[in-house]
Amino acid sequence: MEYFKQTFHKDLLSSIVVFFVALPLCMGIAIASGVPPMLGIITGIVGGLVVGFIAGAPLQVSGPAAGLTVLVYELVQSHGIEMLGPVVLLAGLFQAIAGFFKLGQWFRAVNPAVIHGMLGGIGVLIFASQFHVMLDRNPYGSGIQNLIYIPHSLLKTFVPDGRGSEAILAGVLGLGTFIFMWCWEFFKRNPLRMIPAPLIAGFGSTLVTLIFDLPVKKISIPDSFATLITWPSMDRMLQVFQPDILPFIFGLALIASAETLLCASALTKMRLDAKVDYDRELFAQGVGNTICGWLGTLPLTGVIVRSSANIKAGGQTRGAAIFHGVWLLVFVLLFPHLLRFIPMASLAAILVFTGYKLINPATIKNLARYGRPALIIYFITLTGIVTTDLLTGVLLGIGASLIRLIFTFSALSIETTVDEEKKQIDVHISGAATVITLPKLASTLESLPKDYHVTVHFNRLFYIDHACMDFLETERLKREEATGDLEMDASRLHFTYDRSEKGRYHLPVKK
Repeated sequence: MEYFKQTFHKDLLSSIVVFFVALPLCMGIAIASGVPPMLGIITGIVGGLVVGFIAGAPLQVSGPAAGLTVLVYELVQSHGIEMLGPVVLLAGLFQAIAGFFKLGQWFRAVNPAVIHGMLGGIGVLIFASQFHVMLDRNPYGSGIQNLIYIPHSLLKTFVPDGRGSEAILAGVLGLGTFIFMWCWEFFKRNPLRMIPAPLIAGFGSTLVTLIFDLPVKKISIPDSFATLITWPSMDRMLQVFQPDILPFIFGLALIASAETLLCASALTKMRLDAKVDYDRELFAQGVGNTICGWLGTLPLTGVIVRSSANIKAGGQTRGAAIFHGVWLLVFVLLFPHLLRFIPMASLAAILVFTGYKLINPATIKNLARYGRPALIIYFITLTGIVTTDLLTGVLLGIGASLIRLIFTFSALSIETTVDEEKKQIDVHISGAATVITLPKLASTLESLPKDYHVTVHFNRLFYIDHACMDFLETERLKREEATGDLEMDASRLHFTYDRSEKGRYHLPVKK
């Protein structure tokens, strides 16, 4: 009863706002994925009614994600829409198992530069492909082609080419929708901040189309969404183990999990009291995707646009996410015919704006604070996705981050200071002294005069392995036989070195 007195009305209002944000995005993401728009709404319903009940991040809203459109589109184009269900089902099972065994935190181990690069690359692909649809034209084959031919589509749209005024009308409608959404970000005030731009843009363009009876392409919706549900057959389920299908399963599970947990982490920054159980959230996403796969519809993830709308609208509990799924279900059951009036150009413009937001130049500025390597990893991932495919781009980004990690833990800097009068040399080593950097360390120390007193300082060294320690001990013994010596200052380095069977050599820690 306490919930209905204090919180229910807040969740109810927030769910309505999220519903209006989710409806056009669900359909647009489905179209961009190469499947009927109603499948996106079914996924949104599952995200609300199923994932919402068991989610580990109560304020997070789940549904079809723009981040998976490229992967799903490649799957549908290469293997048919019939394979979508089995692939999503198996990916969901992997997610559920990972969540059950509490592996949620491990999915967060992906370098943030890779994640942002992935989202940026997907944003570029969505922007480029849907730009042509926004002009009432078909997209080209690859991401590069879609980018290159944007000027060509603009020219063909606004220069008569035999299609009459239809292309121009669709182009004006699409560009007008995009410009409105872009301007809305700058001019909306506090009283209007809860009104989602996709709702106003979609409703406005639909109203203009109806009033002036514009001859533009509109969304195709079946009489019953139940006709779109395809249960995966046993033959289809057995095909998922083919070598060319498995990468889609693992790629979908990995990317969906990483995007979901990244979104959940972002919510804790938007609202400090937001509680997140990453393992439970991963399990919930797995259950949701298993059901989506069984229904033969799009995969789902936690999505930042709908989740941030939920927080901004005042959502307090998981009730807001659940109610938004109820509104989607009620709408498709009672008013599916209304969707047939929405122009394709307007829906594509909403996706073009979504792609633009995914690219987000502010992300590049934030990554720059962490140095050039983070930017390099970001652009390697983004460029790899745009020029090849999603999986290859992500793998390139992960590979670049691993190379950076290896370089960081194997880089060694050596500085020497010589005092000729006292015949003393101070050697400061920083970074990591490993077998990889041993030649550099050996070359430096062996080149120093044997009759000088050499002090090796470890205060800026964070790691030293057995090979380097053995070399330093050997070099110390050599210098003792000569007229000089070598001292190792380990005041900030804890190290115990097993020199021989007689005992252990200890580098003392100064207190």
